[in-house]
Amino acid sequence: MTVQKSAPSAVSRSAATRKRTRIQQEKEQLILEAALDVFSRHGFRGSTIDQIAVQAGLSKPNVLYYFRTKEAIHRRLIDRLLDNWLEPLRGINQDGDPLSEIQSYIRRKLELARDFPRESRLFANEILQGAPHIQEELHDLRDLVDRKSKIINGWIEDEKIAKCDPKHLFFSIWATTQHYADFDAQIRVVLGPKEDGNDRFEDAARFLDQLYVDGLRK
Repeated sequence: MTVQKSAPSAVSRSAATRKRTRIQQEKEQLILEAALDVFSRHGFRGSTIDQIAVQAGLSKPNVLYYFRTKEAIHRRLIDRLLDNWLEPLRGINQDGDPLSEIQSYIRRKLELARDFPRESRLFANEILQGAPHIQEELHDLRDLVDRKSKIINGWIEDEKIAKCDPKHLFFSIWATTQHYADFDAQIRVVLGPKEDGNDRFEDAARFLDQLYVDGLRK
């Protein structure tokens, strides 16, 4: 099922009825932050308005005043997530140095995993459930990947990087970078208490440079 971004349920009640006051904006953000915690832990199907209300410290009617449905809250979070999540991919520049562009993309993906782990898990949960709310966006992603794959194929044809399958290159980068957000609990245990701080992202960046940048070097 495709959920259109312009659907009324995707707009908060206060935003749809009148200009929001500062307090209303703060309440909306409080609800969205609480919902992000709930959705990232339980997925869309396993989450309820009651859980979001408890997490936000608000009554259920108060939450429903700002957002008519659970779907509306989820839609807002997904829209915000995708805007940030796809920006590094959009930023790959055909005229840049190929290895530098790939390295920069990997670094930005790692930064997103470090700074927005809940958003990463929200997206992962949506995909694991069959992506029922973002089918349209996945088609947009496919088109974006097609365009960026043409850039990489051009670099390969110009013998600027080693031969590879661009789409599987993107899949593997997504898997290795987002792993640090989606499987954070596992990583912390495996690395141990002396290595589970933010330094792990610098260690990951150095390793992924070796894996991808050195691996694609001609």
